[in-house]
Order: sequence, then C-alpha cells, then structure tokens
Amino acid sequence: KDTGQATGTKVRQVENKGFYATGDFNNAGLFGQQAFKSGGKYVTITEGEVDAMAVCEMFDGKWPVVSIRSGAAGASKDIRANLEWLETFDNVCICFDNDKAGQAAAAEVLSLFTPNKAKNITLPLKDAGEMLKERKVQDFVKEWWNAKTYQPDGIISFGEEGVWEKFLKRGTEEVIPLPSCFSDLNEKMNGGIVAGEVTVIGALTSIGKTTMVSNLINGFVTESKQRIGCIFLESDVGETVENLLSPYAGINISNIPAADRDYETYHKKYLEMSDLDNLHMLDHQGSSETEALFGKIHYLVKGLECSVVVIDPLQAAVRSNDNVTIDDFMDRCLKIAKNTGVSIILISHMRQPEKGKGAHDVGEYDLKGSSSINQIAFNTILLSRDKLAKDDHARNCTFVQLVKCRRTGKTGAAGWLLYNDTTARLESVPPPMPETIVEF
Repeated sequence: KDTGQATGTKVRQVENKGFYATGDFNNAGLFGQQAFKSGGKYVTITEGEVDAMAVCEMFDGKWPVVSIRSGAAGASKDIRANLEWLETFDNVCICFDNDKAGQAAAAEVLSLFTPNKAKNITLPLKDAGEMLKERKVQDFVKEWWNAKTYQPDGIISFGEEGVWEKFLKRGTEEVIPLPSCFSDLNEKMNGGIVAGEVTVIGALTSIGKTTMVSNLINGFVTESKQRIGCIFLESDVGETVENLLSPYAGINISNIPAADRDYETYHKKYLEMSDLDNLHMLDHQGSSETEALFGKIHYLVKGLECSVVVIDPLQAAVRSNDNVTIDDFMDRCLKIAKNTGVSIILISHMRQPEKGKGAHDVGEYDLKGSSSINQIAFNTILLSRDKLAKDDHARNCTFVQLVKCRRTGKTGAAGWLLYNDTTARLESVPPPMPETIVEF
C-alpha cells in the first residue's frame, strides 16, 4: 500500500462465481487505493471489488471508491489498517452489502471514524453491483446522497432504561496500574489510571521527566501488558529507543561510551521488546502540526488499538503557549479520550521557579501555559527533585505529589523515587533525611 506496486491478485471464477487469491496480501492496501490521492471531499468504501468498480462507474469516476479486501468478516481489520488514509477525507461513505453480515460490519466500522465523518448507505438491492446491473443508477445516487451521517447515541433522560446500570458500573472500569515503584501513587488513585482519563505529569527542567516517562512506559509494557502509543516530540527515534530500552534491559546505556557498548546484548533485549508487540512510536521528523498530530493519535487508538497514549511534552505539541491554543489542545485531548476510551498522559513543563522557593515547593499553578491544563486533567501529578542536595542519594530522589484526582478526590504526597544510575530504573524509597536537602 505504500509503494503502489501490485503484490497480489484476486481472481474471479465466472462459472462458479467464486474467487481465489495469488501473491501476498499482508501489506496490501484497500482495493483501488493506489489510484487515488489522499484527502478530498468524499471517499466510498464497498464490501467487494466489483461493487467498487460499479460505484465508480455510476459516478463516472468523480470521487475515490475503494473496497475492503476480505469481506464483511475482515472489514474492521482492513479499515483499521488504512484508517490514517481514510481519515484524510471529509466524508467517508460506507456502502456494504444489504444483508445481515454486511450491515453488522458497517455498524462496527462506522464508530472507527471521527464524529460526523462517516455515513452508512443502505440499498434496496443486495449491493452496488446489483444496482448497476438492474440499471438503477438514479436510485443508487439518491440513496448515496440521502445517507445520514453516523452519530453515536448521546442524549438520554434520567430514568431511561440503562441509566441505572451505568451507575452500577461506575468504579468498576478497567484500571491500568502504574508501575510497581509508584505504589503510593497507585493507592491514592485507587489502583492507577482509567480509560478515558487525561493525566498531566508536570516537572521543572532537568528534574527527570524523561526518566519518569521511560519507567512509566516500561511498567505499562511489561507489568500491565498495555498497548502504548509514544509521541516524544523532543526526541528522535534513536534517542527514544535508548531511553525505553535502558530500563527494560536494566542497563543505563547513556552512561556507557559507544566503544564499550555491548550492542549484541542490547539487540537481544530490543528484540524481546519488539516481540511484545505492544509499543508504538511516532516518528515526528521535526513536525508536530496539531491536525496531523490528532490524526496520528486517532490511528494509534483505533488502528493500533493502543489503550494509553503518552505525549511528551505538551508544549511542543502546540504552535504557541498562548491560552487559546492550549485551551483548544486540551479540549481536543479530552474529547478524543472520551470518544475512544484511551488514557492520555501529557508531560508538561513548569514555569521557572521564583527565587527563594524550596526545591519541592511546586504546585499545579506552576504548569507552563493555560490554567486549562490542570482544569481539564482528571489527574495532575507533580515531580520535584533537589538538584543541590548534599549527598548523592537525596540528589537522585524525586518527590511525587498527586495534586488532583477527580475520580478519588485524594491528594497529597505520593512517595519518593530513587533513580538507580546503573539500571536506569526508578525504585520506591523512604524520604531522604531532612538535613540532606538544600532549600533554594
């Protein structure tokens, strides 16, 4: 699908009306996709190749028409694999067969698209091919134009059937535990983060946000087996691999000169992580346009089924730090979290501290940018470290505070984490002795 070259052929047998395939379909795109550029007003998706050609003929090739590859049973998989390309169109018209299997598949794929983009076309005959065969072109065009945009149910009344059941489910949602070293934080958050929540983690410059994030992701990947989408906007792919591989392997690779590195061992660990098949990264290549970024997030969630998406840092994901821009970004994060059920973790910079403030004297109002960062967040976690502490132990200890948790209402100190410079891992430790801490 990336090169536009033919990789396989589906052959139709006229006598028995059957099909057989030759070649490799594993990396093939949708049927007809290579013939059309991305973007535009409309794209129609049919359930079969012949139907796609029929629609194209009935519209004289005016708009792109593609077909899923493997029938109704594989519709969702095919759409997910090509979701990023389909999302570039303003309108997506689903034109599957008018039978039980086709309409069930249509109902499943409609919800994959962003709200108000997809619509379902129902035909009086079995499919688009039959409409063309019976010369009902005008009827097809009418049904195509009259198809209503899919909108998920959303308006309900108090006392309506199912509302009480939703209340009974409250508090029983799947909780994604934070890594075991964050035990105090897990306790205050009733076990961890929950689907559909936006969590903000804030820290001052050079406190150890990258270490925190790397350990957080390592815990998600190895302990809770979540599918994670990583959007690191200040790191390239090579640096990201080093940051994530270090805590997984228990080796602080950045401390080892290139000439002394055991790349054979690292590669084995890298392959181990790859085999888990639950970690996906964005190769941003220096670009972080907001529209494109949210398209990537949608693909990570719907196409790759990630349950957690980490964006680091928030400030690099917006064009400016003015309030309106950040307000809009946070609002879109909230909507995509609620619409898809993904847990979004935003890493945020903090404003430069005032002179005279203690190293751990930080609050949610110190987050850099609009107040909406904390207002929209379900959970706000702050990190602080005394970089001028008298001994190494205190200097490598990070204080964790939970200043907001909408779900539990619990706030306050949430533990201390010691950075192990040898393993690149964080370890839960008691608070350092007061006399070892220097106040600014």
